[in-house]
Amino acid sequence: MTGLGRTAWPPAPIRTERLVLRESEARDRAAFIELFASPEVRAYLGGPRPRDELERAVPAVPGRRTGLFVIELDGAMIGMVTLDRRNAERPGRIRPDAGEAELSYTFLPEGWGRGYAAEACTAALDWFAGAVPGEPVVLCTQTANDRSMRLAAKLGFAEVERFEEYGAEQWFGVWSVPPSA
Repeated sequence: MTGLGRTAWPPAPIRTERLVLRESEARDRAAFIELFASPEVRAYLGGPRPRDELERAVPAVPGRRTGLFVIELDGAMIGMVTLDRRNAERPGRIRPDAGEAELSYTFLPEGWGRGYAAEACTAALDWFAGAVPGEPVVLCTQTANDRSMRLAAKLGFAEVERFEEYGAEQWFGVWSVPPSA
């Protein structure tokens, strides 16, 4: 990811109380396909993609790129967390030139409601704060996505603005590391 600068990727796996954040592996392919094909997962993300299309398109080792962490629970992928540069063409920014680091996350339904997203996102944000000190992180979610709105608040994101995008109201917020961190 541009902006991680001299930070080596991938970092060593990050272990939390219950999860491992790691680089993608071939064994994650089925979970990646399910994330993109699931109507539940994709409800606020533009809808599901056709499974047959994904079977053809998803590489043998999916998601192997800077900024993408696979979230593993008990040896199996349950979701992913990414830190990417926000596209300057999209609405929502905290800098005039845009390009802020943007946190996003997607979890399979069996991982919902157990605090895994908060645990994984906190670990990713902590890693990012150490890798790129002082760099703010932004997050954008549909206001209709109650779970994501609650998670943004729990993680400490502060609202910057709301706007219309993709036919829905979007919430845009920023996370900054406290000076004592």
